[in-house]
Amino acid sequence: MSVRFGLLTLLEEQPMYGYQLRQEFESTTGSTWPLNVGQVYTTLTRLERDGLVEITAEGDEAQRVYSITGAGHDEVQAWFATPVRHQSPPRDELAIKLALAVRSPGVDVRAVIQAQRTATVRALQEYTRAREAAANDLSWLLVADSLIFAAEAEVRWLDHCETRLVRHPKPSTPISDPQSVPVREAAKR
Repeated sequence: MSVRFGLLTLLEEQPMYGYQLRQEFESTTGSTWPLNVGQVYTTLTRLERDGLVEITAEGDEAQRVYSITGAGHDEVQAWFATPVRHQSPPRDELAIKLALAVRSPGVDVRAVIQAQRTATVRALQEYTRAREAAANDLSWLLVADSLIFAAEAEVRWLDHCETRLVRHPKPSTPISDPQSVPVREAAKR
């Protein structure tokens, strides 16, 4: 999530100072992605430098009121019109962990999967309770639904991994084992 576009979008509603923007952002996302107030002010400084916001009232730094400019409005409209691109897959620690676990001697991969499944189901339950508490707050409902769907997908993927483990037994010799190199070289001849 781009903090830059999040702040610009909130400023489309009304002028605000930094702490208000932080509170509104967290309220909109159900505090799922908390913002550091320093990050908010750093982003606002960059947005002002780029001509996308301007200070419309000024007290001390915490009370500077920011407003979106016409160029800022155009940026927000372009952002909403542009699909989010997934150019390269994000680094998924769980996928990496399991990929390495199947190659590591002495690792009980099924236990790793089960521990993760338990944690993911617990998170799924928390997200479901949070969605119920959101009542009719559409912003938070959408975020909660996204978290729930991602957790459900992870549980399905873990089930799939477990099935794959049963069908594809762990190789007795890892590919990078130095003793397997002569076998591959002999096959080339």
